Parts: sequence; C-alpha cells; structure tokens
Amino acid sequence: MRKETKAAPPNGAADALMRAFEEFKAANDARLAALEKGRGDVLLEDKVDRIDRALSEQKSLIERAALNGRRPALGADPVQSEHKSAWNSYLRRGDIAALTQFESKALSVVGDPTPGGQDGGYVAPPELDRMIETRLRQVSPMRAIATVRTTGANVFKKPISLTAAGTGWVAETGARTQTSTPTLALMEFPTAELYANLAATQTLLDDSFVNLEDWIAAEVEEAFAGQERAAFVNGDGDNQPRGFLDYDLVAEASHVWGKIGYVATGVEGAFAASDPVDDLIDLIYTPKPQFRQNGRFAMNRKTVAAVRKLKDADDRYIWEPNEAGGSTLLGYPISEIEDMPDYTTTDAPAIAFGDFARGYLIVDRAGVRVLRDPYSAKPYVLFYVTKRVGGGVQNFDAIKALKFGES
Repeated sequence: MRKETKAAPPNGAADALMRAFEEFKAANDARLAALEKGRGDVLLEDKVDRIDRALSEQKSLIERAALNGRRPALGADPVQSEHKSAWNSYLRRGDIAALTQFESKALSVVGDPTPGGQDGGYVAPPELDRMIETRLRQVSPMRAIATVRTTGANVFKKPISLTAAGTGWVAETGARTQTSTPTLALMEFPTAELYANLAATQTLLDDSFVNLEDWIAAEVEEAFAGQERAAFVNGDGDNQPRGFLDYDLVAEASHVWGKIGYVATGVEGAFAASDPVDDLIDLIYTPKPQFRQNGRFAMNRKTVAAVRKLKDADDRYIWEPNEAGGSTLLGYPISEIEDMPDYTTTDAPAIAFGDFARGYLIVDRAGVRVLRDPYSAKPYVLFYVTKRVGGGVQNFDAIKALKFGES
C-alpha cells in the first residue's frame, strides 16, 4: 500500500490534530449513545459538527505547512541569460524586437500576436512552464495522484492491449506453436486550451525587484487549478479534459472496458442503514488486487465528514488521522476533491476508489503562451496566459465508484 509522503508538520500541530480527533470521538460516542436511547440531543449534534469543522481546519493547516516546506524557491536567477533578458523586456516594456533574435521552437510567435488575439502570444521560456506545473501539482489533488505526461503535440496517443498475448509451457527442445497476438486499441487524449487573463499596473512592471515570471505563475495557480480540478472529475471532454465520472457508470457485475464500474449502497442518498462500513469494504475489493496495492479513496469534504463518524464491528473508528497531516480510511489514504458529488444526492457516485496513477492520465502540452496587451484596459496591462491540458481514463479496471442509490 502506497503511503503519503508529506513533510512532517511541527509537533505542536500534529498533537493538536490528535487531540481534536480524540475530542471528536468522545463527542460522537455521546451522540450515538443518546440516539440509541431515543433521545437525540441538538446540543451534542452541534458540538460534533463544531469539532468536525475544527478537525478539518487543523488538518488543512498541517497540509499547507507541509506543502510550504516542499515548495521550491522561485526567486529570480541573479545571472539571467540573454534569452531571459529578452523575455523580461517583453513582459515589462512590450519589447517584441528583443525576442525576434531568438526565433526558435522554444520561443516563437504563435498565431496572431495582436492585442486580444485568441490564438496569439509568445511561447514562454521553459522556466515559467515548470513554475506553473510545479505550483499546480502542489494545489491540485488530481495531479498529485494521477499520471502526468508532457507532450509536444495537441493529441497524446497511447496504444493499449485489450487482450493478453498467447502463452504456454514447452519443453526445452519442444516445438513452439504459434501463439495468438494481443488485441490492441489506440486511446487518444486531446489537449484543450486553458487560459487566464491577468492585470498588472505599470508600477508593478517597472519594479525591477518583482520577479514577473513568479508573479504570473502565482496568479494563474488558483485560476488554472480550479478549472482543472472540475474538469478532471466531471469534464465532458468538449474543449476540456474528460473527467473520470463523465464516463458511463455500470454495475460492476456488468462491467466492460470503456465504462466505470460501481457498487451500490442500496439506499438512495445514504449509506446502508445497517453495517454501513460494509459498503466501503465492498468498494475496496471491487478492483483487482493489482489496483488495490496503491489504492486510495477520493471524495469531497461533506462525504469525509460522514465517514468520520462510522465505526467497524469492533466499535473502532474507520477514519484515522496521522502525524504527517494526512488521514486514512480502512488503512487507505484519502484525497479530498471538492468537485466529487455529495453522497446525499440520489444515485451519486460520491466515493471513488482505486489506483488513480494507473487509472487516470493528465496530458500537458509543453509551452505556456503569454500575450501582452497594454490597450484593452488602460491604464492596466493585461497578460493573456494560455496552456493546453488534456485528460481521461487510461485504465477502466483501476478506478471504481460507490453509488449512493438502490441499484
């Protein structure tokens, strides 16, 4: 089973998280005891919800501290190359002439480089591309768990084998019969354009102490991450990546390649009334063994709040925090992805489980384009930043869903 590898948080933060969890367990046990006696207590319900929110906030603080500890230094290089100097001149003063001497594949005019041109812009140096990708990996839960490939084309093509090659046993000197060949299929992952329009003042651009590449990377981080997160889960593949929940869902007993298999709770918008933990155990054992080794859960925070209150047959909580600021559910790590549906929605595939690294592929086309526009919003200077991203399921056996419905 793959373990989360986060930088260890300060001891005080880890201790606070564990204390909050102990308080949560005590309050929730009291709430359950009151319910068993038929005496629901509103104050206890409010207390459990309040501690649950505090637990989530403490866990988020630890995760942010761990990410900050891993964040690479993005300061400006004191010894700028001639190439970067030309790029810096373009960003600060719109000096296009400085770029013409570096006409190459890595730095060239793409489309119409006029203000407002949707396909215009200059391909940024690789350093800016790496800055943006690094920041996206740190804030995007899907990029942290899926496979990410960089390509120079608009479409990434991957051959897959739908059937295994023929095999057999044979003596050392025995005749070898011809074996059957595997059935191959070609999967295509087209990239789509993701953009952000940033505004800067001339004062900012004139400040030589401001690293403009770092500023651009920081500004597009949240804008790109939010769009990507939604698309990797629910995107329809039309001018955007295709999310793993956009594929047809089919009961695991009838699962075929090209669809996502699911198991149902048997109850609309809820876990099973008796033994709800069994629903999660059934989901864990739906993928084949090779996909459970690095398996993990994916759900939103509302669903996480619900599973935190579940206990196994031995009256032990199945959700556990760890000192690194992460958490496990029945021994498997959890990725909180806000764009997963709420479990209270009828027939919602609110929990996914599997090996996302083998199941989902994210494709980045190399090169970030930047178009400087000092005309459209005077006195501000706009920077139209674009990158191409694609995504889709690459192995339909690796990801399974828990559907909160009757069947």
